[in-house]
Parts: sequence; C-alpha cells; structure tokens
Amino acid sequence: MTDLNNKTKTGPSTSPSLTRRRALSLFGASAALGFAARPALARDDDDKVLTEALVLRDPDVPVIGNPAGDISIVEWYDYNCPYCRKIEPELRQVVEDDGKVRLVLKDWPILGEVSKLAARLTLAARYQDKYLAAHEAVIGVASRLTAPRVRQLIAGAGIDMDRLDKDLAANAQAIDAVLKRNNDQAIAFEFRGTPSFIVGKYRVPGSLTMKEFEKVIADARKAKMGR
Repeated sequence: MTDLNNKTKTGPSTSPSLTRRRALSLFGASAALGFAARPALARDDDDKVLTEALVLRDPDVPVIGNPAGDISIVEWYDYNCPYCRKIEPELRQVVEDDGKVRLVLKDWPILGEVSKLAARLTLAARYQDKYLAAHEAVIGVASRLTAPRVRQLIAGAGIDMDRLDKDLAANAQAIDAVLKRNNDQAIAFEFRGTPSFIVGKYRVPGSLTMKEFEKVIADARKAKMGR
C-alpha cells in the first residue's frame, strides 16, 4: 500500500461531519477477512458525502464489470501507486471470473500533481465514452508517470486529445467535485493509502490476493443474504 502520510491529498481536508463513526456505520468496521460482517446502521441523512448511494452508486464514478451485479467492490487508487498497478490484473480477473461483481473505480490521487492530472484526464475521457481505454492505458504501465507520459499513453489509447482538453476545461468543476467526494470518503473510512477497498459491506484497507478477494466476495454475499 502506498501510504498517505506526507503526500498531497486531493481537495480540502475532511470536514468535521465526516467522522469515523458515520463512515463505519454504513458498512460495518470489519477490516479483516475472518470477521463476520456487521449490519449497516441507519445513516445520517444530513451527511451528503457518505450516503450509501454515493459510495456505491455515484453516477459520476465509472463502473466496470457487471453493472447489475449483486456485490460491489469499490476501489480507491492512484495511477502512480505501484501496488494499484500490480493488483489491477488480478482484481479484473476476479471480477471477470465471478461475473456478478460491480467494480467501482474511485480515483484518489494522493501522490502529487501528476496523479491529479492522470485522474482528471481519464475522467474527462468519459465524455468521449472512452474512460476504460484511458484507464487501462495509464494503470497498465510499470514506471512512474510524468505529465507528458500520461498524455502520451492516453493518446495512444485512441482518445482525441484536443477534445479531451476541451472536455476537461468545460467539465473541470464536475470532475473536481468527483475527486473531492472520493477523497472525503477515503478519509472518513480512515484509509491510509492506496489501494483501499469496500467489498460489499467489508472495509478492506489494503491489497488482497485473488484468493482473498474471492473469499471476501463470498463472505459479503453470505452477509447480504443474512447467513
């Protein structure tokens, strides 16, 4: 996991209303695979960031896998995080093999300005319906990213860069609002770095192996069914 300590965070620091109690009340405090999932408690309707709808089904956050899946995996990641890159193929394989998982991709650019640029550009590619192509191009490299390299990778994925720049400028406020929501949620869940996950109602602050992902998905299904 890439640690958040001494790294630049996206957006302002979390507000007093984004408390640990409210964050964990949504999904239970379980962070280890062996724990039974706790039932979600009633949420505070005044909390506009940590509603279950925005954490799991923010309409402005990309979803891959099965959009109608019965279990959601929510990933907070940074394009310059080596652990995020390493886990990407295995996570995608688990999602593909399962067939009933929604993978919610939340950019959390905590590793500096290049990470923020990568997040903004890939999110802007959604306006061309090419987010996934941009995401796969940027997350799939092994070396540390630079601003020119990010643009080169996205252009190489078939994205119209002139249109991308225009879409980014025209939708900057909406894109930055997404990144702020992602950041506020991650801070409220007390995630300390990338990658971090919510799997069903499990809070998973760190990487898992394929087998561990499969187990926590199965546990999340059992919890959902009340078993």
